[in-house]
Amino acid sequence: MQRLKTGIVGCGAMGSEIARACRDRLRGSIDLVAVCDIDAAKAKSLSDSLGGVSATAIDELIGAVDLVVEAASASVSGSVLEKCVNAGKACLIMSVGGLLGKENVLRQAADSGVRVFIPSGALCGIDGLKSASVGKIESVTLTTRKPPRGLEGAPYIKEKGIDLSLIKAQTVIFEGSAEEAVKGFPANVNVSAVLSLAGIGAKRTRVRIVTSPDYTKNTHEVEITGDCGKITTRTDNVPSEANPKTSALAIYSAIATLEGIARSVRIGT
Repeated sequence: MQRLKTGIVGCGAMGSEIARACRDRLRGSIDLVAVCDIDAAKAKSLSDSLGGVSATAIDELIGAVDLVVEAASASVSGSVLEKCVNAGKACLIMSVGGLLGKENVLRQAADSGVRVFIPSGALCGIDGLKSASVGKIESVTLTTRKPPRGLEGAPYIKEKGIDLSLIKAQTVIFEGSAEEAVKGFPANVNVSAVLSLAGIGAKRTRVRIVTSPDYTKNTHEVEITGDCGKITTRTDNVPSEANPKTSALAIYSAIATLEGIARSVRIGT
């Protein structure tokens, strides 16, 4: 089997973990040839640690590969998607929040036959939601529970002047649409964007964010109602050791998606 030439955009905790998986677990199907990052020193450090992988600019990376893996941030993922679609290159997008408002680019990809992969990330239930969407869906609600340190630096927290160190008990930090949640917490609730794209859209998908110093895990509870009946899922995630804002399962989902791209037998919806 010919290995898929792959490049990774973003050399932080997630991109580095995916890169190491390409080198080790996925070496039979993935040929990691290039990495890039807005911080050139970070890209070079990852490149040096991998050996035989170039650190390059994003346009050069896209031109050299068959598949682009975005693991940077929601502020650039939409641009990465556009560049890949215009170049006719397949892409896997992890910072899904940056795709809300870019649905026209996803339609362009579909019309032109460019493959776009969006992993389920740090929650379960996307397969059920996709199946339920064949019928009528009445509501999709996500309740996310995270320790305060997992919300540090979020634009919503800064805008509202919330001092997370003062929170001593379970507190609802945010309630609103997925569209609003992604703007306020771009590094924290990518799962709401995945739910929105797979289901009834960002305006109708509801999100609650709850925090407490007693929380030790990132928890996502999803409730779906519609013609299918009622679907309820709960995922208790262990935060990534390298980045507490990211769940380990989110990184695993990217690696599992890359494995699935190379397989002829696929399980699940």
